Amino acid sequence: MKRQNLIALTLTLLPGLLFGQMLDPKKLGQPVTDTWATYNGDYSGRRHSPLTQINDTNVHTLSLAWLNRYGSGSGIAIKSTPLLVNGILYFTSPNHVWAADAHTGRELWHYQYPANTGSTIGNRGLGMYNNWLFFEAPDSHLVSLDAKTGKERWKVEIADPKLDYTSTVAPVIIGNHVVLGLGGDHMDNPGYVQSRDPETGALQWKWYTTPRKGEPGIETWPDEYASAHGTGQAWIPGSYDPELNLYYIGTGNPNPVMADQSRKGDNLYTCSIVALNPDTGKMVWYYQVSPHDTHDWDASVPIILIDGVYNGKPRKMLAQASRNGYYFLLDRATGEHLVTQPFIDTINWTKGLNAKGQPVYDPAKTPKADGVLVSPSSNGATNWPAQTFDPATGLLFVGTSRSYSMFYLTDSDDHPEGWAGLDGQAGSDGAALLALDYKTGKPVWKHEWPSGGGPSHMLSTDGKLLFTANGSNFIAFAPKTGKILWHTTLMGPLTAGPISYTLEGKQYIVICSADMLYAFTVNDPVK
Repeated sequence: MKRQNLIALTLTLLPGLLFGQMLDPKKLGQPVTDTWATYNGDYSGRRHSPLTQINDTNVHTLSLAWLNRYGSGSGIAIKSTPLLVNGILYFTSPNHVWAADAHTGRELWHYQYPANTGSTIGNRGLGMYNNWLFFEAPDSHLVSLDAKTGKERWKVEIADPKLDYTSTVAPVIIGNHVVLGLGGDHMDNPGYVQSRDPETGALQWKWYTTPRKGEPGIETWPDEYASAHGTGQAWIPGSYDPELNLYYIGTGNPNPVMADQSRKGDNLYTCSIVALNPDTGKMVWYYQVSPHDTHDWDASVPIILIDGVYNGKPRKMLAQASRNGYYFLLDRATGEHLVTQPFIDTINWTKGLNAKGQPVYDPAKTPKADGVLVSPSSNGATNWPAQTFDPATGLLFVGTSRSYSMFYLTDSDDHPEGWAGLDGQAGSDGAALLALDYKTGKPVWKHEWPSGGGPSHMLSTDGKLLFTANGSNFIAFAPKTGKILWHTTLMGPLTAGPISYTLEGKQYIVICSADMLYAFTVNDPVK
């Protein structure tokens, strides 16, 4: 066979050949290069790529390699971070899963879940174990697909569909555990994190985000009923330290939302960072970032693991820039508090910090029938979109909003349920991209967005680049200085975290916007 014919045949068969390969579990704990194996790329939550082919010297030549629209232009946004395994991209929108050739964006297969009454607010993506994919369907089922064909292997119920949970979380694979979270705070449903067997979907363990009778923390609720219905949902995936064997998850706000007359106390373990043993589901430690929240500021925002130096000594740490406007740095082995620092200057809901570094809640800012003005707004000083940490600069990059809401109490009953208040956006002092020093939480530089904006998804690389967006503008910054190096206009806002990978020695940046995927590369890589 002639060489050119052999090459053509190989390229034709490549997707099929690649489909025969499985995800190497070691990739989950390695730096992201030719594989993006889990929601954040690796277990650390840093969303940082060690790739350097696209860098600050050639990013000005960054151009579109391919663009494709999925779902026949249905308009359903792709809010999932794609997985990249063996040259195949896997991604979701509610009720849909796609596989696409990462070289071209060409659709390889499409799975559609049956129509149902579950919430289609979004879906954050997939987990992968060997050659199997896992995603949460809107009607609170975990579905497993064969990655080679897209055919359904099985589905199991992970919550009662009648209870209106918001099932959007990308599963995280740890060993032989498919670790799941749930969202939803409409009807005071119990919140929990659970683990499923990848072979069968059988329940391995379940950890409730609020305590039951006789358990530690129940004293922070007035009674067992209030705690059991206190919600605290785990809306987004967490991070994992293989050496400590700890899974770190942020929990949601307590219920009833914006009304506290039936839940006096700190309301553990809502609005908390929690460390779980992924083999047993047992809690090892916790730190509550917003005791007794009444403003919908859940702690279900990125948790970033940092191996660095603190007070002159190496330390394994954990960082979170939380919705309540404060940055927290903890020892991730023990949960010991190290730093609390406000990262917006409009915060008006606290009286300072207590001895544990927690914000002290000001009762005067509790929602009232005639309203109360609070900053940050109910959308938070930041939110769930991907943040990134650049080890070379020691900077954590966070999209922020200095906004206000008027919070109103609408249900003054002694035992309100679900949403017992309303909030209305009441202005803003602007929005900015912040570069925070991880050791102090203080900004090293900031970029004020000229027209609105706020939190958007991010990616940093060893090519001395930081990628993010403001509305439909996709931008590359110099992470050390905040200088804009390149930008382009998309056909819509960034709806999921950017990823980067190499194929046959060529680096790509892939992003999601609305129902489209864009892939960028440089025309003439500098060696």
